[in-house]
Amino acid sequence: MKKTFLFLLTLLFMQSVTLSQQVAKPEYGSFALTNVTIETVTNGTVQGTLLIRNGKIAGIGENVSIPQGTKVIDCTGFTVYPGMIDGGTTLGLSEVGSISLTQDYNEVGDFTPHVQALTAVNPNSVHIPVTRVNGVTTVLTMPKSGLFPGTASLIHLHGYTPQQMEAGFSGVVLNFPNSGRRGRWDRRTDEEVKKDYEEDMKKLSDIWGRSKQYAEMKDKETGLMEYNPEMDAMIPLVKGNGHLLIEVNKREDILSAIKWVREHGAKAIFMGVSEGWRVADSLAAADIPVITGPVLSVPGRASDRYDVAYRNAGVMQKAGVQVAIRTNESENVRNLPFNAGFAAAYGMGKKEALRAVTIVPAQIFGVDDQIGSLEVGKTANVIVSDGDPFETKTQFQHLFINGWKVPLESRHTLLYDEFLERSPGLRE
Repeated sequence: MKKTFLFLLTLLFMQSVTLSQQVAKPEYGSFALTNVTIETVTNGTVQGTLLIRNGKIAGIGENVSIPQGTKVIDCTGFTVYPGMIDGGTTLGLSEVGSISLTQDYNEVGDFTPHVQALTAVNPNSVHIPVTRVNGVTTVLTMPKSGLFPGTASLIHLHGYTPQQMEAGFSGVVLNFPNSGRRGRWDRRTDEEVKKDYEEDMKKLSDIWGRSKQYAEMKDKETGLMEYNPEMDAMIPLVKGNGHLLIEVNKREDILSAIKWVREHGAKAIFMGVSEGWRVADSLAAADIPVITGPVLSVPGRASDRYDVAYRNAGVMQKAGVQVAIRTNESENVRNLPFNAGFAAAYGMGKKEALRAVTIVPAQIFGVDDQIGSLEVGKTANVIVSDGDPFETKTQFQHLFINGWKVPLESRHTLLYDEFLERSPGLRE
C-alpha cells in the first residue's frame, strides 16, 4: 500500500512538473495594440491604438506614432479595458481549503495587526494564473480571523517575489464586533450573544486606548522602549494616518461602526457591508468608502428578498456611497467580473459596475494615479477581450501587468488542451 501511494505521488509530481514546463514565459517590451476599441473608464471610449512602452501606457488614440522595434498586435474586433481589481481576497494566502498547512490567512491570537499578508503571499499559487485568465490583474489579499488579524496588501498578479508584486497600498484589518448570531449553526442564547458582543466591544476599546497611550509615549520617548510590533503597527491608525479596513455586515453593526469611526477619528474603509442597502443614506452621510461582496451570495436573513445581495452595491452607489466590489475568495477570485455583472444587472448599471472593479477601488486604495483606467503615463495593466468582460462567454485575448505580456495560460487551460486532443484517444 505504501509503495502504491509513493508511486502515485511520484506520478502526480512528474505530471505537475511537465505541465509547469508548458507554460510560456511573460514578455517585456514595446507593444502596440492596433485597430482596437479602447474603454478608458475615465475618458470615454476611444478608437485606434494603445501603445505600451517601459511598463507604461505611452499613447492612446488614432494618431499614435509607433516606434521602430515595437511589436504590433492587431486587435480588430476586440476591446481594451484596464485590468480589473478585486478589493478583497485571500489569493496567494490559501492553496487547498481542506489542508490547513496551505492556509496562511489565519494567525493565532486576537491581536496581530503587525502580521503582514504580503510576506505570506505565494507568487507561485496555482490560483493566480487561473484568476488572470478572467481579466483580474490586481487584488487586495488580506488576513481573516481575530479582532485585528493583520495587515492586508494590494498586489499585482505577476512577479517572482511578493515584493515584486506589491502594488502600493496596505491597511490593518479590523473585524468589527458582531452583535448578532454568527450563522444558522449559532446556538447561543440571546443573553450570551449580548454578553459576547459587549465583551468584544470592551476589548476593542481597551486595545484602541492602549494603542493611543503607546503612541503618545513613543512621541515623548527619550530612551529605548521595549520592542512591541503589535503596538507599533497601531500607531498610524490611532493618529488617523494609516488605513483601517473594517469588516462589518449587519445593519446594527454598520451603524455602530460609523459611530465608532466618528468618535475615534479613524481613516476607515468598510469591507463586506452586506446589509449596506438598509443604511445606504447613513453610509453616504458618513463619507466612508465601501468594498462590498461577494455579490454572488444568498440573503443574510430568511425574510430578505432573494436578490438583496445582487442589489446591495447598486443601492449604496445610487445613494452616494463610493462602492467597489470584491469576491472575498481565494480560488474563485476569477469570478470577479461575474460578481460585477450581477451588480450591473440588478440596478448598478454596466458603467458603474465596470468602475467598481477598476477606477473606484484604485481611488479607495489611493493608487488611481497608477492603475484603474487607461491613461497615458499610467501602469500598463491592460486586458483585451472579444466581448463584454462581464459575460461568461467572453474570452480574454491578451493581458499585460506592469507592461509584461503575460500568457493567458493556467492549470485549467493546460488540462483543457491536454484532454481535448488525447493521443492515444479513447478505445473504440
